[in-house]
Amino acid sequence: QVQLVESGGGLVQAGGFLRLSCAASGGTFGTYTMGWFRQAPGREREFVAAISWNSGITRYADSVKGRFTISRDNVKNTVYLQMNSLKREDTAIYYCAAALAWKTPHWATDYAYWGQGTQVTVSS
Repeated sequence: QVQLVESGGGLVQAGGFLRLSCAASGGTFGTYTMGWFRQAPGREREFVAAISWNSGITRYADSVKGRFTISRDNVKNTVYLQMNSLKREDTAIYYCAAALAWKTPHWATDYAYWGQGTQVTVSS
């Protein structure tokens, strides 16, 4: 059973930055597509970013392009989300997820495993 544990969330002022981490265990991390999603209060879960198993392909939501960077370390079994120039509208619970293949990584249904989420709050 794959377990994903997010960390690094918190309260930050607008314009600031945070780095989220997601540590994986119990599976073959190096073969998974990894994604980050977020869910704000009263809104549906939305795609943020995804990275292929070898970091060869990345994809971002338009709302975070140029501000967020996804990366991974297959030795440490960890995926990261560097978030810069944060805005109030980035406030949400951020989830990492693992998919067994790169198909449509912006779709949540592609992902078999999910973490519990970490809260990110951006204040003005």
